[in-house]
Amino acid sequence: MKKKIGVVGAGTMGSGIALSAAQNDFDVVLFDSNAAVLENAKKSIEGNLQFLLTKQKISEAEKDVIYKRIIFTSSIEDCIADIIIEAIIENPDAKIDLFNKLAQINKSETIFASNTSSLSINELQKGILKPERFAGMHFFNPAHIMKLVEVVKGQQTGDAVIEALMELSTQLQKTPVLCKDAPGFIVNRVARHYYLEAMKLVENKIASFEDVDEMMEASGFKMGPFKLMDLIGMDINLAVSESIYHAFDKNKRFQPSILQIEKVKNGQLGRKTGKGFYEYK
Repeated sequence: MKKKIGVVGAGTMGSGIALSAAQNDFDVVLFDSNAAVLENAKKSIEGNLQFLLTKQKISEAEKDVIYKRIIFTSSIEDCIADIIIEAIIENPDAKIDLFNKLAQINKSETIFASNTSSLSINELQKGILKPERFAGMHFFNPAHIMKLVEVVKGQQTGDAVIEALMELSTQLQKTPVLCKDAPGFIVNRVARHYYLEAMKLVENKIASFEDVDEMMEASGFKMGPFKLMDLIGMDINLAVSESIYHAFDKNKRFQPSILQIEKVKNGQLGRKTGKGFYEYK
């Protein structure tokens, strides 16, 4: 019997995780306290399913079945499941408060996972009620397409919890990679320089951001660093850079770029605001 999945946070990442679960026969509860965000998630999921239908990847009947597997709710009381994956803002206090509320309304066996890309699982465990039932489960954007999932074991995480999250990842047709808690985990630590070195080239007027993207894509990367930052969201990408920068005692090689800092200050966050390094209609 497959487990029921709860997803908290209906933004781009959360809606993608919910869709991925529904596509793989899971019943899903998608919760967000913001009604507008929840409505956007409905439209996004419908749009992605319509795209699959147009490409003849699914039938009309399959499209309806997948969509009906997802319950959209703005009431946290409805967020009861076997495994709950959090995908809210990168704020430790907000995450801890959320997990403690969820722990109080769910059964003792419920597993909790954070999709955080930059916060320490060990530090979050210090504030939550059931740290042994908690781990990291870091998806990549877009979550319903990208195959990699980092399963992050904290110091207090139980082995059975890790086994369950690894199994869930496989059931979602993902490729899970297990790692211990560390700044940036694996991918974001390695990827920092994909972004930071690219921005240094532009800062130093060695190349334009368009040229950098074109060259990287011509070299085999599916997406250049500037297009990728626009897709992820400038605010999220900067938050990860700042987190890793401070975790490594402000080592200069991880120092965030002024280019990205200015974009965030000006509200130019990428695709979600219509403008980042590129403009979007």
